[in-house]
This record gives sequence, structure tokens and C-alpha cells, in this order.
Amino acid sequence: MNDVSHVTSDLGQRFAMHLAAIANNIYPREVQALWQAVAIRYNEPQRAYHTLRHIEQLFAQFEQVKSHLYEPHIIALALYYHDVIYEPTRSDNELKSAKYAVESLSPYLTTEQCQLIYALIMMTATHQLDELLDANKRSDAAYLLDMDLSMLGAAWSEYELYASAVRQEYAHVPVTDYRIGRTAVLKGLLAHSRLYLTDFYFERLEKPARDNIKREITALAA
Repeated sequence: MNDVSHVTSDLGQRFAMHLAAIANNIYPREVQALWQAVAIRYNEPQRAYHTLRHIEQLFAQFEQVKSHLYEPHIIALALYYHDVIYEPTRSDNELKSAKYAVESLSPYLTTEQCQLIYALIMMTATHQLDELLDANKRSDAAYLLDMDLSMLGAAWSEYELYASAVRQEYAHVPVTDYRIGRTAVLKGLLAHSRLYLTDFYFERLEKPARDNIKREITALAA
């Protein structure tokens, strides 16, 4: 089994486990069909960072924090679906991903579960917590958002690969325009009083993430 197949197989087994844990009356063939549809999308040619490797990286984080989660299976499904629709030329990917998740999962999950997954995916667009959620759901959402930003605090060698992959996805944008746009995004991140919402991630990754972002800004300016 090659490396990509191994990642796909491992993530597929996880997907099945999390979905089966909370789904009503779902057959293995239906789980497999849902997973195949997800995997096909994450393997689309326009993706360089938002691939199954990104999902694999998120589940390495998930393993570290799952004991802190009130609804781990919901968070897991939100991770799988949060970038399922990804077109670098569009600005509504989170909305399309949230709708896709609900359409796919509504035959098997309750309305409340689907609404929560929808809300979680929409929060990844702004990285702002939905204040309408109760305390437990807000706590889970904070972990989800921090997992999604965890790459920012990775070792510089990993961060460099991430930054390079993001540039690849925006290959349609001219170099000068990309430098201006990316720098604005990065400076916007630095302007937050804290990047990470949970103490778990704040204590571990806040400083390295800020250092990495500043280093990328310097590289873009060079």
C-alpha cells in the first residue's frame, strides 16, 4: 500500500468509527459511499495544502485533545467536512462545505447534530466563536478552531512546506499581488490578542506561531 493509500485507508476507518458511533440506522455501504465522496474531493488537483494530509495532521491534534471534548464524534465529523469544498478562486468554500456536510449527513444524524456541524464549519471562516452556543459546545468549537490553526505553530520546516503549499493553491495570483494579499492576512492574524482560544494550544503554540508568521512576512518582503 503506498503512502497516500495508507493515509486514505486510516482516515476512512476513523470516519466510519466516528459516524457509526452517533448515526441512526446507517449501513457499512452507506458509510463507505460517504467516505469515498469526501476522499475524492480532498484529492482534487487544485489542492496542495487542503488535502487528506491536512485532515491527517488535524487528527494527530485530535488525539491530543479528544479527552477535553464533550462531543468528540461531532468535532471529528466537522474536521472531515470543513474543507470538503475547496476552490481557491472562491470565497464561499466554508458555506459550501457546511451545506455539503448537512446534505450528506442529515439522513443519519439528528437536526440538532447537523445544525451544530454546520455552525462549526462556518466558524472556520472567521475563527470567531458563535456566542449562541452553550458553554460545552463553545469549548468544543474553540478546540476545533485551534486544531485548524495548529500548523501555524509547527516547526519552521513544516511551516515552510505549509506556506509553499498555500502559494501553490494560489498559483493563479501574480507574485506581487500574492505577497500583498498574504502579508495582509498574516498581519491580520498577528493583530489578534491571541491566536489560540484554548489554554491548551495557547501555552504550547502561541509563541512559535507568532514567530513563524513574522518570519513568513519577512520572507514575503524580501
